[in-house]
Amino acid sequence: MRYVLDANTYIQAKNQYYGMDFCPAYWDWLDHQFHAGLLTSVQMVGQELRSGNDELAEWAKARADQFVAHDDEATQNVFADIARFVAEGDYQPASRDNFLAKADPWLIAKAKVLGATVVSHEATVQPQSRKVKVPNICLEFEVPCISTFDLLRQLQARFGLTA
Repeated sequence: MRYVLDANTYIQAKNQYYGMDFCPAYWDWLDHQFHAGLLTSVQMVGQELRSGNDELAEWAKARADQFVAHDDEATQNVFADIARFVAEGDYQPASRDNFLAKADPWLIAKAKVLGATVVSHEATVQPQSRKVKVPNICLEFEVPCISTFDLLRQLQARFGLTA
């Protein structure tokens, strides 16, 4: 596994540029990449996606194996380091609490343990910002972080039109 996907990569794809109704090739491509061992995500992301009431929730329910456990000791240890770093940082309390309550620190910890790259649509913020953002925490913990579009280019995805 080389890439660990953030929940926002699924949600934004479904809601915007790769809607399940008009771009099923994207979702088929994801399945292919998961089966090839190039993509994964963590169980907390799977839970978040399955908690919805739409086609993405149904899609995620049918693919529980694509969301790996994050309760192994190595991931727990990295998570603890991330949580400590964020808790001790000069972040807005709401931003800090929101980050720590969701899948983001687990996603980064799992990617660190796997030697993988995080895929997220969050953007890096300036160092003096008091917001906790996935790319900034990835940078702090030496975990590469790219966007979905970078992922598609790196894996040379191609989607064709059918009539």
